[in-house]
Amino acid sequence: MTERTPKPLDDESAAIVLGAVVFVAAAVVAVVVFWGRALPIAGAGSIGTFVAIAAAASAAVSFGVGRLVASRLHIGGIAGRTRSRYLWFDLIALSIAHAAIALLGWIGVATVMEDAFLGATLYTSPAVVLAGAATALTAYASYLSALALSPKHLSLVLAVFLVVGVMSAMLSSSDPLWWQMNLSALGITHDISSLTFNLTLIVSGVIITTIARFGTASLPSVTVADRRRLWIVRSVFILLGVLLACVGIFPVDRFFLLHNTVATGMAVAYGLLVIGAPWLLPSLPRTFLVLGYVFVAGIVALTILFFAGVYNLTAVELVAGLMIFAWVILFLRNVQQSE
Repeated sequence: MTERTPKPLDDESAAIVLGAVVFVAAAVVAVVVFWGRALPIAGAGSIGTFVAIAAAASAAVSFGVGRLVASRLHIGGIAGRTRSRYLWFDLIALSIAHAAIALLGWIGVATVMEDAFLGATLYTSPAVVLAGAATALTAYASYLSALALSPKHLSLVLAVFLVVGVMSAMLSSSDPLWWQMNLSALGITHDISSLTFNLTLIVSGVIITTIARFGTASLPSVTVADRRRLWIVRSVFILLGVLLACVGIFPVDRFFLLHNTVATGMAVAYGLLVIGAPWLLPSLPRTFLVLGYVFVAGIVALTILFFAGVYNLTAVELVAGLMIFAWVILFLRNVQQSE
């Protein structure tokens, strides 16, 4: 009889094993923290808070483990025709993004469940099981996300992170009338919403600089003209990322002129990229190029309506930001589709 060589774990099996390890670790910690207590679902000292913090930590660690495995197996780091490697700040930003999605997502779930089960509390045993299961599920998803990194997957991470981060800042703002000023007012409240909003912008800016390399790696680069176009598109994306991060680094209340300059510069850079897209991105579908013109026209129309007193600045910033990030996300999906 011949000996059978044991097969290595596939991605799903490895993710399940990691989830099981995290389940045990989270359950042990939960037993110590929850012992002898009746826990509220949300709020201070609740199971929701514990799960959010534990899930954020497990998401960050599991993402790092996943990228370590991916680098050893040489997967998830190839974009199109060019082999690209994630740099340390790319991985830190993506790890923070996964952790923030887990943290804010589970807080949101706990808040909804608290409203659904008014006055309900959990005893130690079910609380431990729920905490371990939620943390294990987060680790499982984060590990698989790390292995699946691609331009299209980056677009999903960016979209979810932006929505979760900005919505959390809106809901937690200590100033309920922030919207009467502008979107940047979320970054000046000097509370958790300010930190959430500014950190969301900074990390999103770093993710866009990652997109600048991986999202453009599959563009044609055969001729000198191709390489020139690739360099321009990549440079503009890096500029967009840097400017977005600067919007979060320089709050409008302390750096009024600089904040408004980088925010305006981001819109201008986006407009130039879209207007030059037929020459810079000739390989992409015509429908995508036309959509870019529609988005730019929409932003210009909104700006005119703002100066005419029809809309306030918050509405203009929200819709314009939505259009810009939607275009970036669609760019990533179209680039991968055209490979």
